[in-house]
Amino acid sequence: MGYSSYPSKNWEETMKIQYVYIAGPYSGNVAYNVRDALDTNHALIEYGFFPFCPHLFHFQDLLSPPNISYEDWLALGQAWLLKCDAVLRIEGESRGADREVALALEEGIPVFYSVTDLLADRLGGSLGERNNAHGT
Repeated sequence: MGYSSYPSKNWEETMKIQYVYIAGPYSGNVAYNVRDALDTNHALIEYGFFPFCPHLFHFQDLLSPPNISYEDWLALGQAWLLKCDAVLRIEGESRGADREVALALEEGIPVFYSVTDLLADRLGGSLGERNNAHGT
């Protein structure tokens, strides 16, 4: 689906999950991890979601290092996570992403582990459903 093929103006009314926080690894192979998160971000945009990708903070840090600590970056991302309808946990080991998943579950925000599961929920699931496919 391209940007020009978004549904009509009323499409938001039919969608249960719109805003999706992308949780995934950053440290380690930073270039690969940022690219993977941005590829996921792009896919979600193409499917009509409004993703938030905290990996974009990477570029803020590179362009004008504001001396923000790791914990401060996590707190900034978590503030956005709490505004989202769902979390998409992409593959890879990450204590930070695991903390984000734990926060989402504590707050009753559904967590998905693949774009496929997220799309399946859009087509027939309910935002209120909690089952093993969602990791809960």
